[in-house]
Amino acid sequence: MSEGDRDKREAERVEILGDLQGEVMVFSPMSIREISRTGAQIETAFPLQLDSLHDFRLTLGDRSVIVKGRIVHCSISDVDLELVRYRSGVEFIEPSGKVHEVIAEFVDALRDGRRAI
Repeated sequence: MSEGDRDKREAERVEILGDLQGEVMVFSPMSIREISRTGAQIETAFPLQLDSLHDFRLTLGDRSVIVKGRIVHCSISDVDLELVRYRSGVEFIEPSGKVHEVIAEFVDALRDGRRAI
């Protein structure tokens, strides 16, 4: 590393002697099976831990929102030769006013038959 690169850092890095673990969070595809103003039932290729919190990106028609959700239940929904599918219940946690509005409008449009998926 050049001296100029070191000067660009706001804080000094310290080398880890030993083993320090971490995790990376990435968005993974899921299917939304049911949705309400307060939560959703989703299907994934992996189990989600009960009471864990996750950020979910929902594409609701032509709008996309990110909402935090808590896993309230998870079980195997389908098993075939190559894949296991899991169904999980998600409770939306304190969505912002705008996110809540987008979800509510989408759910209302589905319920009223004004929107087809």
